[in-house]
Amino acid sequence: MLSTLHEHALFAAGPIWGGVHRLSADVESHAHDFLEIAVIGPGRGRHVTSQGSREARAGEVFVLRPGAWHGFEACAGLTVGNCCLSAQALRAELAALYDLPMLRRMLWTDPSAPATRGVAVTTVDPAAATEAIAEIGGLERDLAGPRPRPGRLLGRLVTLLGVLADGREPTAVEPTAVEPPIHPAVAATVARLEAEPATQWRLDDLARAVSLDPAYLGRLFLQHTGLTPMNYLARVRAERAATLLAHSPRSAAQIGAAVGWGDPTYFARRFRALVGLTPTEYRRRSRI
Repeated sequence: MLSTLHEHALFAAGPIWGGVHRLSADVESHAHDFLEIAVIGPGRGRHVTSQGSREARAGEVFVLRPGAWHGFEACAGLTVGNCCLSAQALRAELAALYDLPMLRRMLWTDPSAPATRGVAVTTVDPAAATEAIAEIGGLERDLAGPRPRPGRLLGRLVTLLGVLADGREPTAVEPTAVEPPIHPAVAATVARLEAEPATQWRLDDLARAVSLDPAYLGRLFLQHTGLTPMNYLARVRAERAATLLAHSPRSAAQIGAAVGWGDPTYFARRFRALVGLTPTEYRRRSRI
């Protein structure tokens, strides 16, 4: 049975949460309306996502966008470090992470790529995995302290993300050329799509808003995000729809219309392609 973990319950103390778990039993498949980073340490088990079931190997790192789902089975002392980030904060106080190319790739681009269904998998070297899990343990201790420590939490998050970015195995590392900062027109377009996903955007409209030729904006957007503007918009709509399906009593058709997919059949087809379940299946297998 798929359950859903919710932002409003997890982030009462701030936009960052962390915990280290040693699993010796199955973890029921569950979805999130926030972003999760799962770092695999020692032990045995299988990781289940919309992409299928696979052995969980030490050093693997899974990044799950809001709306993605996963679980663990056949676990025997499997160590998993979880760092979770508020989706709302990623559009607000943590939005600066998007401006850093290596973090934009890790948290946005890779898990939003076509066919990933919101789940990106990479591998870091054993020392980096150990260090990353230790940082997540530090997050857990700081969160359990007697008073809020937002500066300490943010510092640990930046360290964790740096460890994961630097520790990737050679086969997973992009070319060594320094990536340029995100183009202002792309940043403005991303902000516009995030703010108004239900608008029936056309590439011409988006290009006119930033005073660029549509084809040129499309090439810039693909270069910086790994997606076309319309595919990026579809990912945003699917993530917003997943949250509404878990929280809202509105019908699936009404939710589809609310995020910009007015045709229920088309909504179901696009949502299934991006999440791995139809809207009806996602709602039926979710629990608030």
